[in-house]
Amino acid sequence: MGEDADTKNINNSFLPDYVTEADVISTVEFSHRGDLLATGDKGGRVSHEPDFDYLKSLEIEEKINKIRWIPQHNAARFLLSTNDKTIKLWKVPVLKPTDLMVEVSPRRIFANGHTYHVNSISVNSDCETYLSADDLRINLWHLDITDRCFNIVDIKPANMEDLTEVITAAEFHPQHCNLFIYSSSKGTLRLCDMRASALCDQHSKLFEEPEDPGNRSFFSEIVSSISDVRFSHSGRYLLTRDYLTVKVWDLNMERGPIETYQVHDYLRSKLCSLYENDCIFDKFECSWNGTDSVIMTGAYNNFFRMFDRETGRGVTLEAARETGKAHAVLRTRRVRAGGKRRKDQVTVDSLDFTKKILHMAWHPTDNIIAIAATNNLYIFQDKVSYDIQ
Repeated sequence: MGEDADTKNINNSFLPDYVTEADVISTVEFSHRGDLLATGDKGGRVSHEPDFDYLKSLEIEEKINKIRWIPQHNAARFLLSTNDKTIKLWKVPVLKPTDLMVEVSPRRIFANGHTYHVNSISVNSDCETYLSADDLRINLWHLDITDRCFNIVDIKPANMEDLTEVITAAEFHPQHCNLFIYSSSKGTLRLCDMRASALCDQHSKLFEEPEDPGNRSFFSEIVSSISDVRFSHSGRYLLTRDYLTVKVWDLNMERGPIETYQVHDYLRSKLCSLYENDCIFDKFECSWNGTDSVIMTGAYNNFFRMFDRETGRGVTLEAARETGKAHAVLRTRRVRAGGKRRKDQVTVDSLDFTKKILHMAWHPTDNIIAIAATNNLYIFQDKVSYDIQ
């Protein structure tokens, strides 16, 4: 592109000329059996046309925020998708090996359930209901009923000037249909039990890491905001991502995470610049492998991280065109914060912050991962053991 080094390092306001904003992949999700992979983009393709919100007089983005598959009980396949305001249920036709593209149409449209932007949808283990969450409320829907839902969490204060936090993500427990978790911009997690009351404003458990007053800074609250939360397949643990770290929490231990992994600690010295260009507000996702033994999350420069929970070691990998070729082997990358770099290292100042891995998915049973890098979807299969260190 020919931009100077300073602009390349910190400019986040443009995409390459050949990539339109509508082409950027905004969600990736494997089906429960792992035989299908669904993606959504900012153009809302195969999902949402632009809508208009007359109440607020603004155009609703067609960008697909989340896709979630409905567990399959027969030959029929269904998935849910959502943009900022409208949730849709789709029936996916049976795919033949020769199909490059299939046309689907929405079976049901769940509208008018949210005043604020929807950030999460999660299908319940009862396979009959699902939740949807926006900045201030969480609603419970029945898959067969489109014109009404039940509000189960409402954190909107009587006076909006008293608002101190927002809901950032929510998910049902994989086995217990009465339990769900939601995260906040203050870095807290609340486990709720729908058996306790119809409105779950009183959480069953509050997970929070005590803040070290000595490390308090202007950016502390921003970087501690949780952008994603995922139950482990076993249902025993929680995986969360904030700006700088990914953490594992035990449902039986509320006082703090049991594991903390630094994703890109070398960016601490860059937080001021990252705040100025809004990168500090990027929402990275995280994912478990099928056995809950390895976790994955994204970073900048098309890098993504994997951490082995048994050893505590991590590896940095890159999703690039050369690694996207058949039979190509993923190379490990290392980032050097300062000083003289080695040949196999990348300096912090050379990182491209326009190339970010925000969305990813891990196959439910196999060592296959799907990585979204701007408008490219990379699918990698582990046929060798990476040197995680």
